[in-house]
Amino acid sequence: MEHDKTSNDVHEHSHAPSTVDATHHHHDGDGGAAHQHEPDHSAHAGHGGMHAGHEIMFRNRFWVSLGLTVPVLLYSPMIQEWFGFSMPLFTGSDWVAPLFSLIIFAYGGVPFLQMALPELQTRKPGMMTLISLAITVALGYSLFALVTNSGVSFFWEMALLIDVMLLGHWLEMRSVRQASGALNELAKLMPDTAERLSSNGTVEQVAVSELKNGDLVLVRPGASIPADGEIVEGQSALNEAMITGESQPVDKQPGDRVIGGTVNGDGSLRVRVTATGDETALAGIMRLVDQAQSSKSNTQILADRAAGWLFYIALAVAILTSIAWTLATGFNIEVIERVATVLVIACPHALGLAIPLVVAISTAMGARNGILVRDRRALEAARTIDVVIFDKTGTLTEGRFGVVGMTVAAGWTEERALALALAVEGDSEHPIARGIRAKAEERGVKPVAISDFEAIKGRGIKAVSDGKPVYVGGPRLLDMLKLELSGEMVRFREQADANAQTVVYMIVDGALTAAFALADVVRGESREAVERLHTLGVQVAMLTGDSRSVAEAVARQLGIDTVFAEVLPEHKDQKVAEIQSQGKKVAMVGDGVNDAPALTRADIGIAIGSGTDVAIQSAGIILVQSNPLDVVKVFELSRATYRKMIQNLIWATGYNVIALPLAAGILAPIGFILSPAVGAAFMALSTIVVALNAQLLRRLDLSSAQFVR
Repeated sequence: MEHDKTSNDVHEHSHAPSTVDATHHHHDGDGGAAHQHEPDHSAHAGHGGMHAGHEIMFRNRFWVSLGLTVPVLLYSPMIQEWFGFSMPLFTGSDWVAPLFSLIIFAYGGVPFLQMALPELQTRKPGMMTLISLAITVALGYSLFALVTNSGVSFFWEMALLIDVMLLGHWLEMRSVRQASGALNELAKLMPDTAERLSSNGTVEQVAVSELKNGDLVLVRPGASIPADGEIVEGQSALNEAMITGESQPVDKQPGDRVIGGTVNGDGSLRVRVTATGDETALAGIMRLVDQAQSSKSNTQILADRAAGWLFYIALAVAILTSIAWTLATGFNIEVIERVATVLVIACPHALGLAIPLVVAISTAMGARNGILVRDRRALEAARTIDVVIFDKTGTLTEGRFGVVGMTVAAGWTEERALALALAVEGDSEHPIARGIRAKAEERGVKPVAISDFEAIKGRGIKAVSDGKPVYVGGPRLLDMLKLELSGEMVRFREQADANAQTVVYMIVDGALTAAFALADVVRGESREAVERLHTLGVQVAMLTGDSRSVAEAVARQLGIDTVFAEVLPEHKDQKVAEIQSQGKKVAMVGDGVNDAPALTRADIGIAIGSGTDVAIQSAGIILVQSNPLDVVKVFELSRATYRKMIQNLIWATGYNVIALPLAAGILAPIGFILSPAVGAAFMALSTIVVALNAQLLRRLDLSSAQFVR
C-alpha cells in the first residue's frame, strides 16, 4: 500500500512529463453529454409503421389493379389490332374496358388524388398533382370518346399508367423501408429480459425496462448484454460488430465497460448496470441514425429544387404542346394525348427517390461500420476536406504509457529483465509501472520473488532478489549510484532522447542490466490511416498540448505533415482557424469534450470515443471506436455516397430532358409519337434504375476501399 501512495514520486520523467500528464485527460466526463437528447422511439416506430403501411397498400393495390387491367387490355380494340387477335363478343362487351377501368381508377388511382390534395391546399403542386392530372385527363377523355363515339379511347393506357405508378410507389416504399431497417435491426439487438442478481445472490428474471443503474445482472454465455455496464466478475470475448463494426470478438475482463445489445461469448459475466433505456449507447446510436436519415443534405436540397423547376417546366411544355397541336391539328383527342404524355413523363418520381435512398443506405452502412452520422451535410462535405487535424492523445496514440523499446546487458534476456522489473514495480499505478506490466503481460512473463521493497524518493525503487539489491529508476538513480552509461546503453539513450521517450534503468548487484524506453503508445492503425489519407489527397496535421519534442517524434513516426504542439485546449480552435485562413477546408478529429471549440470551428467535427459519447453536440460525425482508420472510412463513404447521388440525379434529370420533348411530339413530323403508356413505362424504368443504382452502394467495402477525388 505504501508503494501505491509514494509511487508518483518515485520515478523521474525528465523527457516527457506532458505525455504522462496527457494520459489522464482523454475522455474526461465520459458520457456526460450522452443524455442531452432523448430519443422518441415511439415516433420512429410510427414513422416506420407508416412506411410499412403504405408499402402494403401500394403492393395490394398494384396486384389487384394489374389483374383488373388484363380484361381491359384484352377488350381494347387497339391492342387486338396490334397483336392480331379478337375476343368473344357478348351483350355489353363494349363496356368491359370502361367498367374495369373505372374500378381501377377508383381503387388504384384515387389514392394519388388523395395525396395530391395537400399539395393543392398548400399551393405547392408536385408529383402527386401531376399523376392525378394525367390519369384524370386520360379517364375523362376516354369516357367522353366512348359516349360520343368521337374517337379512340385510352382506357388501357390509363390502366397501365396507374399500374406503373402503383408499382413505382411500392418499390420506393419497400426500398426506403429496407434502407431504414437499420434502426429496427438495432432495436432488435436489445434483449427483452435480464437476469438480475439480488443482494442475497438469487437470480430474478425481469424485463429490461425494470433495470436501474447500479443493478447487478448475470449474463450467460451466448446471451445479449441487457444494458450498458461494467464487468464486476468474469471474463469473456464479446461480439461488438453490430455496434462498433469490429469483426473480431473483443476480450473483456473485470473493470471493462460493455455495451447493451452486444453478444457475450463463452464466459459467464456479472455486470453492474451504468446506463439503461434512452441513456444507453444503443439508444444514442438509434437517435443519431434517425436524425441523419431525416436530415437533408445539400445534394438532397438540390434535388428538391430540381423537382420544383421540373414541375414548372412540365406545365409550360404541356401548355405549349396544347397550343401548338391545337394550332396544327385543331383541338382533338391527340392534343389531350400529348398533354397527358407530357404530364406523365414529367413526374419527378425517380428524382424524388434518387437522394433519399442513397441517404438511408449510406447512413445505415456508416452505423454498421461504427460511423454515426449526426448531420448529413457533414458526411457530404467530407469529400471536399483538404486537411485533417488529429488530436494526438487517445486518437493517434492510446493515451497510455507503454514500453516501446528495451535493451539488456550481456548474459541477460529481455524476458528475464522484464520478469524482475515486473516484480519490483509490484502493484504501483504509476504510468511507468503500468507500462512495464503491460509489456510483461504481452510477452507472457511472470514476476519473480522479491523482498525488502523500498521506495527512494525522487530516485526510484529498491528491492532484493536472490540476495542481490535491485534498483529501478531514471537518470537521477544513476547519479545516486555513481553509474555511467557505456556502449549500447549510450546509443539506446540517445535514440530515446531523439524520440522524446522516457528511459528507465534497472541495476542488479551494482551492474546496469537493462534499460526500458517508454512513451505514449502510438496506435497500430495510425500510420496506415495517415498513409491512406495521403493516398486520398488529404493532408494530415496533429494538435497536442504535449511538448514539441514529443509531438515531433510522433509526427516523424507517422509521417504527419504539420504539427501544432504545446497548445492549450482553449487555443485549439485558433489553430483550426489558422489553416482555414489559407483557404483550406478542415476536419477536426477529437474527443468531443476537451476539443469541443475546435470541433465546432472546423468544417467537419469528427468526435471519437466510446458508445456512450454518441450525443456529443459539437461534432457532425461520431466514431464509436477511437480508431483513426475509421476517419478514412468517413472519407471513402462520403466520396462513394456523393458519386451515387450525382449518378442518380444525372439519370433522373437526363431522362426528363430527353423524354419531355418526345412526349410533346417534337418528332411527330417524322412519324414518331410517344404514347402515354410507353412514357409511363420509361418513367418506371427510370425509377427502378435509380433504386438499383442506390442499392449498389451496399457493395462498398469500407475496410479496403480506395477512392480518388
